[in-house]
Amino acid sequence: MIKGLYEAHLPVRDLNRSIEYYKGIGLEFSHRHEDKLAFLWIEKNKSWLGLWETDKVELEYHPSIRHIAFQVTLEGLKQSVSWLNEKGYHPREAFGFEPVEPFVMAHNGFAHAKIHFNDPDGNSLELICPLENPKKITKRMYLSEWEMVNGER
Repeated sequence: MIKGLYEAHLPVRDLNRSIEYYKGIGLEFSHRHEDKLAFLWIEKNKSWLGLWETDKVELEYHPSIRHIAFQVTLEGLKQSVSWLNEKGYHPREAFGFEPVEPFVMAHNGFAHAKIHFNDPDGNSLELICPLENPKKITKRMYLSEWEMVNGER
């Protein structure tokens, strides 16, 4: 039945500023709907992000709301800190990890490498990619440490 996520939505204060911000991280503008809503493709014709202009963006952040994780390749993720900084979008601390490089959150049979950053309205954004976890590691660590532990470096 369910095949994937088609859309997600975030509140923003300034729709034009946010459209430019999200175009800057690689999303493709699709269209505006009236004056307060815009859609950008995350993956063309597959999934998009709706941005709603509102003065109600002061809601305190919680991981269950105001959060989007964009899947990227491992190679892309390895370049993400410098890529974000070059664009003026600064990675942030998350789960106790400083934003010096991506980090890994591992669970018994799977793992994900990721880096977090915020948009201009404090919405939490994440670049993430799945990793194989044949050693069934459960410890959180920086990606470079993960690669050493798994003999990939």
